[in-house]
Amino acid sequence: MVLLLLAIIYLAFISLGLPDSLLGAGWPVMHEYFQVPEQAMGIATIVISGSTIISSLMAERLTKRFGTRLVTLVSITLTAAAMFGFSFAGSFLVLCLWGIPYGLGAGSIDASLNNYVAQHYSSRHMSWLHCFWGVGTIISPYVMSYALVHAQWQSGYRIIGTIQFTIAAVVLLSLPLWRVHAEKDAEEGVNETVIGVRGALRIRGVRTMVLGFLCYCSAEATSMLWIASFLIGTRGVSKEAAAAYAALFCIGITVGRFLSGLISNRFGDRGMIRMGTGIAGVGVVLIALPMLPTSVALAGCIIIGLGCAPVFPCAIHATPDNFGKGNSQAVISVQMASAYVGSTFLPPLFGVLASLTGMWLLPYYVGAFFVAMILLMERTFRVTARVPSAERTSHTNA
Repeated sequence: MVLLLLAIIYLAFISLGLPDSLLGAGWPVMHEYFQVPEQAMGIATIVISGSTIISSLMAERLTKRFGTRLVTLVSITLTAAAMFGFSFAGSFLVLCLWGIPYGLGAGSIDASLNNYVAQHYSSRHMSWLHCFWGVGTIISPYVMSYALVHAQWQSGYRIIGTIQFTIAAVVLLSLPLWRVHAEKDAEEGVNETVIGVRGALRIRGVRTMVLGFLCYCSAEATSMLWIASFLIGTRGVSKEAAAAYAALFCIGITVGRFLSGLISNRFGDRGMIRMGTGIAGVGVVLIALPMLPTSVALAGCIIIGLGCAPVFPCAIHATPDNFGKGNSQAVISVQMASAYVGSTFLPPLFGVLASLTGMWLLPYYVGAFFVAMILLMERTFRVTARVPSAERTSHTNA
């Protein structure tokens, strides 16, 4: 039953990744349909991300009241309904309004499932969980491409919405499986009092870890969004080729998370975070040096993705050990909110800076966030290692 439940959780995380890359894939056509400029996608993204941040911060309260299984079911259903809402939107304003339930569903499922796997499964399974998120993000552009060739962009959203509703039905049928860990949770006091955002931030080491998440997601999202423009601006790569090469980063991070799952139990969460940061650093250097051939820079794109792969899942998986199982849902909720803040607002800042300086700035910008991230996370591990295990069961260890 434990492995069957894990398969259901993997499936749920595919559903989390499916909508994430759909808007970007369809936007070149969608903005013409809504008669808005291309830059308007930023407004829709902010609405979605804002809703995601809110639901991430609410995830602890919701999960402790209704349980992970119901939060997961309702969240997937919300995102599925939002996909159909997008497809029937007659104006850009309506599209943005449908972004609210989409963001609310995405944030809740992200925070609750990450905590559930962190508490009940090994680091290996956490890496593979995020690998399946990557599978979802890879599938969606192909679905949208199929829809644009054979129908309209609305069909892409309806196809993904249908898949989402199907996954929700599977989760509904699997609800009895989720009781497999209930007795153990009760014994360990996992689902007791609600700590809240303020309580979580008072826990020793949480603030530095939260900032570390912000820095990591800033580096990851900036790399994902701007690597194509970097290749065009510094290497003279054509727009068509750059769009294809941009996928190298996503492929690197997805493959890297599968490979990380094979070795993470051996090296531990902290060791994997160090290893991943070092590998990402090599990739940053490879794309930064202009005297190296373009083929080396392209290899650097994959290497940055490979390096990013273990950082996020291993940092999440370490949360119960660092801060206590009873505190982990509150802490992970704040971590996820911080991650979304970083991935939403720091990549546009790079765009502003690059317009003033040039695309050559990308590796230095991303590299600075990687350095800050590893310093903050290392400090967290040092601080929490000094906290007695008994003290981690309470949120009063400020």
